[in-house]
Amino acid sequence: MSRYILVALVSVVLSSLAQILLKKSSAEEKRHLIFDYLNVKVAAAYGIIFFCMLLVIYAFTGMHYRYGAVIESLAYLLIMLFSRAFLKEKLTRRRVIGNCIIVLGVLIFTISI
Repeated sequence: MSRYILVALVSVVLSSLAQILLKKSSAEEKRHLIFDYLNVKVAAAYGIIFFCMLLVIYAFTGMHYRYGAVIESLAYLLIMLFSRAFLKEKLTRRRVIGNCIIVLGVLIFTISI
């Protein structure tokens, strides 16, 4: 079972990085509107997200669904941390508390099932 959880965790990390890649691409100045959607960063990010979808499908073949919700909720925290590291976004107290509430809510919901 731990192999499947590890695959799900890898999927969450990769998909979080793909989200950062999409955000980084959107911040760049493009010479035409079509290049907002047709560029290497966007194509790579969507390719990574598709690969992550396949990883999650594989992970759910061997782990209980309740663990999936907890693992997937970690993406909120990872995106916040990756945004700070790669995009130099400010971490506000409100953002940190909000993300922690999301993860805590998923944990409480999962434990109560």
